[in-house]
Amino acid sequence: MGRYTSPHLVDFRERIVVDGRAISPDEVVEFIGRHTADVERLGASFFEATTAMAFAHFDHAGVDVALVETGLGGRLDSTNVVHPVAAGVTSIGFDHMEYLGDTLEQIAGEKAGIFKRGVPAVIGEPAPEVRRWLADGARAAGASRIVMVAEETSAAEVTLTGRGTRFRLRALGDERVVETPLIGQHQAANFAFTLALLDAAGPPFASTLAEAAAAAHAVRLPGRFQRAGRWIFDVAHNPDGARTLAASIGSVAGGERVTVLLCVLADKDWRAMLDALSGIAAGFVLTNAPTAPSNRRWDLAEAAAYASRQGYRAVSEPDFGLALGRAEQSGDTVLVTGSFHTVGDAMSRLQLSPLQD
Repeated sequence: MGRYTSPHLVDFRERIVVDGRAISPDEVVEFIGRHTADVERLGASFFEATTAMAFAHFDHAGVDVALVETGLGGRLDSTNVVHPVAAGVTSIGFDHMEYLGDTLEQIAGEKAGIFKRGVPAVIGEPAPEVRRWLADGARAAGASRIVMVAEETSAAEVTLTGRGTRFRLRALGDERVVETPLIGQHQAANFAFTLALLDAAGPPFASTLAEAAAAAHAVRLPGRFQRAGRWIFDVAHNPDGARTLAASIGSVAGGERVTVLLCVLADKDWRAMLDALSGIAAGFVLTNAPTAPSNRRWDLAEAAAYASRQGYRAVSEPDFGLALGRAEQSGDTVLVTGSFHTVGDAMSRLQLSPLQD
């Protein structure tokens, strides 16, 4: 099985994985050497070239099936050249609005661009109106079947612990208690969506709820509420993600004090993210991640001034290494969040590899 996701946290090779093994450094170098002239001639973007590398690797490895995540939107995304066995949209929010549109309806139209004629469309969006817009897109594309996850499944008794998430799920004519090491109220909806997507894909990919529940304990997703001692890493990078993260922290941290090391890209709604995290933060350490593009770095002085006006306890430290040390010296649990760059740079400095169990 192949898996193509983006972005990576520490190692570029995280993006392209077959049967749990990342593409080798030699294969990356060989592809670059062989195709750099083609990339330059076509004016291909970094993501377009990486997508071509992933598909070439999957072909060489002879994968039976690949899980392919769109990079941005869907309709015009380079991954949209595939003809999938099933296509799914989990949920949508206000993100990448400069490319996808200013309204949820416009964004839904771009996301629905991955639906194909004769291919099942699976929609995980919980909001009825947004769900309808996505379904309209699926019908217009000629999808063979439209699965509304929120209407065909239900989750209850969602409980978060330091070890993961436990919930009762009704789906596929069955009802089971599911336990996953992934933490968050949203994990029940994510699990239901995945089960529905596999079912829509049909044999040999479809799974019963009992089979999926038995396998759930082995699920692992680096950088998503990942704990390592006193450190918690989460790649939440928009207000919706920050609110979900804050709710999860509030449910599992108990009486722990939490210092939030935060770096958000300038084109994100960082004010709303600070507001969302303020309820669980004993204090903020605001910084800039070294790998964040220079043209997308937030203004630390502006962020610190906003935090001060809101009455949040926050310090600004532009040196990322010093910021990590300052957060660690607080003696609190340290939540590192705000972007993939923030989490990836922290994991790299702390020598934690997303490619290792």
